[in-house]
Amino acid sequence: MSLSNPSSRRKFLLSSGTALAGSLFLHPIAQALSLVAQPQRKMKLALVGTGVRGLSMWGKEVLEAYPDQVEFVGLCDKNEGRLRLGHAYLGVKCPVFLDFDQMLAQTSPDVVIVTTVDSTHHEFIIKSLRSGMHAITEKPMTTDSEKVQAILDAERSSGKKVLVTFNYRYSPHRQKLYELLHAGEIGTVTSVDFHWYLDTSHGADYFRRWHGIRGYSGSLLVHKASHHFDLLNWWLDSDPEEVFAYGSLEFYGKNGPFRSKSCRGCPHASNCDFYWDITKNKYLSQLYVDNESYDGYLRDACVFREEIDIYDKMAVQIRYKNKVQVSYSLTTYSPYEGYRIAFNGTKGRLEAWIKESQPWEEAAEDEIVLVKNFGKRDIIKVPHGGGGHGGGDERLKDKLFLDPERADPYKQSAGSRDGAMSCLIGIAARQSIEEGKPILIASLTDLPLLEKGRGA
Repeated sequence: MSLSNPSSRRKFLLSSGTALAGSLFLHPIAQALSLVAQPQRKMKLALVGTGVRGLSMWGKEVLEAYPDQVEFVGLCDKNEGRLRLGHAYLGVKCPVFLDFDQMLAQTSPDVVIVTTVDSTHHEFIIKSLRSGMHAITEKPMTTDSEKVQAILDAERSSGKKVLVTFNYRYSPHRQKLYELLHAGEIGTVTSVDFHWYLDTSHGADYFRRWHGIRGYSGSLLVHKASHHFDLLNWWLDSDPEEVFAYGSLEFYGKNGPFRSKSCRGCPHASNCDFYWDITKNKYLSQLYVDNESYDGYLRDACVFREEIDIYDKMAVQIRYKNKVQVSYSLTTYSPYEGYRIAFNGTKGRLEAWIKESQPWEEAAEDEIVLVKNFGKRDIIKVPHGGGGHGGGDERLKDKLFLDPERADPYKQSAGSRDGAMSCLIGIAARQSIEEGKPILIASLTDLPLLEKGRGA
């Protein structure tokens, strides 16, 4: 049976879910979505944030893959031009709104998808919950501990649920690591070495965009690293307890040899390795350049502009409630992109070196190396799942829109608690850098810390 179309995948997921049902984990967000994912009607979605991520991954791709399961009842953005373009790009008939409250009142969606600037996520999540809707939000869930607490309070009082889209959990390679760890292949995990490298293309792009301003992104310790911290929390099945970090800005921003407002019209274009001509990409040019007059946002801002105030190199020490120690680093100007990870245990070591960009050719599979103490070295090959984020995107969306009640044996569905713990590590790391001292996670919100079996 081919799984290339939604109907075939749904049959497969239903049959596999039935076979696995019983003792397997079902996340509360799945229970919530199952109530609106009824065979007799489509799930009503509203989208706030019509940038690339919103219009592509959570817009066009969802419409094309799940036409029988979902419908968009409203689109919202503060940028009128981008909103109109997004409406035409998606080909939907729903109304568009500059006012989010008006959209909620007039369209009454089942679920609101939040893909706005990180620092505003809490605003739209909380309003959705209090209006009786579930919320699906891009990572990070938010950028500050006060906003985390506000989201948790709103979810508790509303009875509605928040899902955070941690698509990395769903990729076959990362799922296989979860399986091996939880099968006890290296005994009890004692420490983790985790080092992530962003290249001079993808990494630099964060400094071109709004992400380079801490007030918008919370820094890359929150925006980018929350992905990585969530993986650690999920793999280790424990809550972070204490964080200490170093970080600095020493390559981008004020460190550049020259600067301009944006790449367009830059007098240093011929001498700058980071010069990027956005006008060569018709879609990005139409979406951003043609709509700058509405909000002044420059998609191709200079990576050396003075206002950049996030870190471009970071090192974080994390102690977990179950006593696992983690050494994590993030570098944003590497010649290649990918990560190295190693889990050290009482019976061996599990490691992987994942390459995500040139100079390597794309591989059809990833490798995991398992070495037992006093034993042999095994190489485990894991085929890519296809699609974005190592095969995680499609599997995540299938779970959301095809079969929310599908069994979840690997606890891949992520709710507000997962979203909180992942961004709280980054928030604590940022605070540690600023204050020069370790930060206790328990000091940031009222969430109790769990040593094992973190739950939902």
